[in-house]
Parts: sequence; structure tokens; C-alpha cells
Amino acid sequence: MDRLTNTVRPYAWGSTTAIAELTGAQPTGEPQAEMWMGAHPGAPSRTERGPLNEVIDEDPARELGPRAVAKFGPRLPFLLKILAAGAPLSLQVHPNLEEAKDGYDDEERRGVPVDAPHRNYKDANHKPELICALTPFDGLCGFRAPAEAADLLAGLGVDSLKPYVDLLHAKPEEAALREVLTAVLTADPDDMAQTVTEAAAAAERIGGDYAPYASIARHYPGDPGVIAATLLNHVQLQPGEAMFLGAGVPHAYLDGLGVEIMANSDNVLRCGLTPKHVDVPELLRVVRFEASDPGVLRPEASADGEEVYETPIDEFRLSRFVLPEGGATHDLTAENPQILLCTAGTVHAGDLALAPGESAFVPAGEKAEVSGTGTVFRATVVA
Repeated sequence: MDRLTNTVRPYAWGSTTAIAELTGAQPTGEPQAEMWMGAHPGAPSRTERGPLNEVIDEDPARELGPRAVAKFGPRLPFLLKILAAGAPLSLQVHPNLEEAKDGYDDEERRGVPVDAPHRNYKDANHKPELICALTPFDGLCGFRAPAEAADLLAGLGVDSLKPYVDLLHAKPEEAALREVLTAVLTADPDDMAQTVTEAAAAAERIGGDYAPYASIARHYPGDPGVIAATLLNHVQLQPGEAMFLGAGVPHAYLDGLGVEIMANSDNVLRCGLTPKHVDVPELLRVVRFEASDPGVLRPEASADGEEVYETPIDEFRLSRFVLPEGGATHDLTAENPQILLCTAGTVHAGDLALAPGESAFVPAGEKAEVSGTGTVFRATVVA
């Protein structure tokens, strides 16, 4: 297996301390948002054999295994990350596979440069994802029931929000959510900025259930995404709990440290809480306007001690082993590729000793045994 050297992405919303605390490094004073583990060409992990994407390109069948190549093609189909949110990420949604292919093909035909700031589809793949909390983790996921959203908005006592409250009460679920989100994102910018300012002041004053939205508004003053965020479920994960985000589900991460895994894609349609491009018509085409329970996931333990986070996705499978002192050695040898990530203690993976934040790539069929005292996450595919 290969020890991985990984890139940390310095996005502005990243925590300045969380990744450093996990790894025992000295904080740099700059945001450290995501550590990428995988073969994404934007920031591939490095091995002694070279960048992981190039290693895989040289012999996909050997590195990934014939079953994974037959099902997903000659690329590692997932990207694993440590994500450290010190401020809210953009409110966003991801397309399903058909929407991603259609959108990518359309922008290619129209000659939109892939690095253009207004480009929506960087590739033709979908981007389902799973976040597993390492610390208490706050996020937004899926729409509230319209009546609940109406009550939350009404409680702010802001006159300019009353039309949205009335719509949420008067319309059927799909229409109510669609019309209110559309109205918020297409409102006059100056009028909406004033509404957000008044709503934020009220949220600060009231606190309680309004505290997350007051915090969002401090980071993004005047942004229409602050009002859009009130339409979504607020989710608080405890360490070890997870949240799955499928296509069309609006979401945002607010604060905390977690292990994230996703299909190998960079397709994001933004709803707000960002200075980046927001394509409202395309966004409205992709969003699923239905209330949903965010569905907090807890791992299901098997007889061999593996705790699996079950999802309906084949491009990735995330599990963990919590290894007690003096515990057994676990044989993880498999026909599919794997990345092993230590998040606590010291884990021995084959001949490698992994400290928190360190990881290894295991080619398909290579012997992989783990032991030690700590926690190791296992990322692989279903093929």
C-alpha cells in the first residue's frame, strides 16, 4: 500500500485550527478547509510512485481492480476529504447523473470554458456525498415542511417577510417551496439586503432556534441565502453521526470537523451565501422541492467490528473501525481499491504507522491488515 501525502485547500470558510489540532501540527494562521485524499486531478494525493491519478492511469486494472473499472471506468470513483468548517459554506445543491451529463454536454456545445466563473458543470458526473462528524457538527439539509418554515419566518416579525409566510401557508408543498425560493433569489438586491438586515437583527435578539441564522448573517450580511437558509432543516451531528446528501437536496455545512466522501465530481449549483455565480434558472431545474427528514445516520456494526454508513450509492462506501488497546488485527484485503484514514490514536496499516490525519491507498487485491489503538476510516466502492 502507498502512504499518501495530501493537499489542504485554503478556502476562506475553513477553520484556522481544526485540521492542525487533529494532526498535531502548528496552525498557520490561515484557513485550512479541506484535506483531499484521492485521485481528483485538481489536487491528487501523492505517493512514492507519483501522483495517485497518474499511478492509476498507468494501470487502472491493477490499481482499481477489473470489477471497479468495468463498473465505473478507469478512474477512482470517489474523493475522500477531511472537512473543517469555521464559517458557513455556500448554500448549494448537486445534480443527478442525467442532469449532470445534459448540463455538461450543453455547456461544451456552447463553448463555455470549463474554468469560466459562470460555468455550472465541470464534469458529467453526479456528486452525492456523505459527511461524518468528528466533532459536534452543524449543517442545513433538505427543506422543512412549509408550515414550519412559515412559523420560523413569522416569528422574526419582519414585515417584508410576510408575503413569503403567506405563500408557505397558502400553496401546496412543492409550489410553496418553489415559489418562495424563487422569490427570495430574484428579489431586488437592495430590498432583499434590507430584509436580511432586519431579519438578522431579530434573530440576534431572539436567539434559540434563530441563533444559526443570526450566525450565518454575520458571515454573509445582506445575502439572500440567509432567508433561503430558513427554509431548510437545521441539523446537529454528534461525533460518529453522519448525513447523506443526495441529488437535488439543498444543503450547507455551518461549523465543525468531519470526514466527507463523495463521487468524484465538482458539480455545484449555488443558492446563496457566496460571492460566486448563482444560476437561478438552472438551480430551480435541479432542486427537489419536497420537505424531507435529514435522516441522521449512525453506523451499523458487523461481527468483525466494521461500522458501516449505509447509503444508496455504489461509487463510495464509508466505514470505520474503532480499535481498542490490545484488540484484534483486521484483514481488510478486498478486490476493490481502498483509502484508509486514521482520525485518532495510532493505526498500523500493513507496514505503515498512521497518525491522525494520515492516510494510505490500498490497490485492489493488495493485502491490507489494520491494528493498533485508535480510529480508522475505510473508503472503498461497491462493485
